[in-house]
Amino acid sequence: MLLKNAVVLNDKFRLEKLDVKLSGDRIEKIGTDLSDSDEIDLTGKTVIPGLIDIHIHGSNGADVCDGTPEALNTISEYLLSYGITSFCATTMSLSIERLRGIMKNIGDNAANVKGARIVGVNMEGPYFSKAKCGAQDPDVMHSPDENEVAELDKNANGMIKLVDLAPELDGAMDFIKKMSGGKYVLSTAHTSSDYETAMEAYKNGASHATHLYNAMTGFTHREPGVVGAVFDSKEEPTAELICDGIHINPAVIRTTFKVLGADRVVLISDALPAGGMPDGEYTLGGSPVVVAGGIARTPGGALAGSTTTVYQCVKNCVSFGIPFETAVKAATANPAKVIGMQDEIGSISEGKRADLLVLDEDMNIEMIILGGKKVK
Repeated sequence: MLLKNAVVLNDKFRLEKLDVKLSGDRIEKIGTDLSDSDEIDLTGKTVIPGLIDIHIHGSNGADVCDGTPEALNTISEYLLSYGITSFCATTMSLSIERLRGIMKNIGDNAANVKGARIVGVNMEGPYFSKAKCGAQDPDVMHSPDENEVAELDKNANGMIKLVDLAPELDGAMDFIKKMSGGKYVLSTAHTSSDYETAMEAYKNGASHATHLYNAMTGFTHREPGVVGAVFDSKEEPTAELICDGIHINPAVIRTTFKVLGADRVVLISDALPAGGMPDGEYTLGGSPVVVAGGIARTPGGALAGSTTTVYQCVKNCVSFGIPFETAVKAATANPAKVIGMQDEIGSISEGKRADLLVLDEDMNIEMIILGGKKVK
C-alpha cells in the first residue's frame, strides 16, 4: 500500500509532503515520487503516527479491573475507533489478590484483542498516600514491595511497564533505588511528598510523574511541591497531562509545555469505563463514580479520572494554543519513549510499525491504519 501526496508529520515532527509505502505491518519506505500498484491519493490530507495512551482504565462500559478478556477487547476496539493504536492497560489500588487475577487476565489475553494493541501495564497503585487517594481505595494502600511487583509482573507475562508510587512512604526511596534503571518506569503519583523528597526520588531513579498537578502537592512560591520538582530536577522526568479542559486549566497546560518543552509532556486520558457512555452512575475499580456533564467524580466530589480520549486531548491542546506538531508528539513519540518502545511505535519512520492516522484539515480522522491494514 502506498499513501501518496500526503502532508506527513515526519520523524523529526515536522510537516512535509511525502509518500509513505507500507509492506506487511511495517513502514517500508518514505520519500517523494514513490509508486506502487496499490496507491491511495491523500492530497490535502495529513498523516500522523497512531496515538498511544499509557494511562487508561477503561471505556465504553468496560474496566481493565473487570479482569475479563471481554473487557480488554471492548476497551481495545473503542480506543482504535478514536485513533489510539497502542495503550497500557492501567490498574487501580486493589488488594494484591485481586491484582493477581487482573494481571493474569492481561498477560493471557493482551495478544487477542481486536483493536488497539496492548503494549504494557501501568500499575497505578496500591503504593500511594492515603491523603491523596483521589478515587482510589485508601484501605489497600501500603508501602511499595519489590517482591509483590515481581509476582504481579510474572502473572502479567512481564507486561508491567510503569509502577506508580508515593516517594514519601516508608521504604519507597530504597524501592526506587533498587527498581530503577531496569525494566520498570517508576512514576511519582498520588503523593503528599514535598519538593525535597520528590527531588530525591528523581535523583534516585524515578523518571516520570503520573497525571501532573492531580493527586499531588502543587507548585507555589514558597512550597514548590512535586510539580516544582518535576520542573526543577536536572534528571528531567517526563510528566503526564490530562488535557480534557477539566483537570487542568488551559493556561496551565500552555505553561507546562513552555517549561518542560516538546519532549517531556505525555498526553493521557486517564479514562474510566464511563468513557463513551452517557451521564450516569458507574464504577472505577469497583468504587462508585457519578458522571454529570461528562465530568466523573466520586460521591464525595473528587475527580475520578476522565471520560475523554487522547485523540480529543490532542485536539484540545491545539485549540488551547499548543502547536499541532508538539501536541501530536506528546501523544505518540513521547509516550513510546517512556515505555521503551520508541524503536517500534510512536513516529513515522522506515522499519517501524505501520500504525497511522489520516486527518482532514479540521483534524477529523478519515482513515486508521493498524499494522499496515486499513481498519477505517
